[in-house]
Amino acid sequence: MKTKFGLLLIVLVLLFGFRPNDSAEKHRIKKGMIKVAILYSNGEGKTFDMDYYEKKHMPMVAGFLGNNLKFYEIDKGIAGRTPSDKVPFLAIGYFYIDDVAEYNKAIAQNRDAVINDFKNYTNIEPIVQISEVKQLGN
Repeated sequence: MKTKFGLLLIVLVLLFGFRPNDSAEKHRIKKGMIKVAILYSNGEGKTFDMDYYEKKHMPMVAGFLGNNLKFYEIDKGIAGRTPSDKVPFLAIGYFYIDDVAEYNKAIAQNRDAVINDFKNYTNIEPIVQISEVKQLGN
């Protein structure tokens, strides 16, 4: 009888105890999702404080976006196309959202805070591109 109970317990744990990680599901890119890319181009005399960007700026802006924000990513440029090419972008930040109008409204309402924070981590005027995720592949 103990063996049957133990086996039943193991089966129940396997069936109900291991659900997909909610965090991993939350951070999954999906077709149709909107991606806001903020690109910081490299060049003579350009500076970028990655530590500040990671710990202060991006979390601040993410907070302004509220529930529209699904997740964000930060890329640090490490190389160009060839070994002799300089990295074209020192950093690229990404916000994955559902609604462009809601994003634009949140940024407009907090524009001064976002722009005034630039001086704390960079002297680069970022390039912003808003795109729709059209294709996902392996």
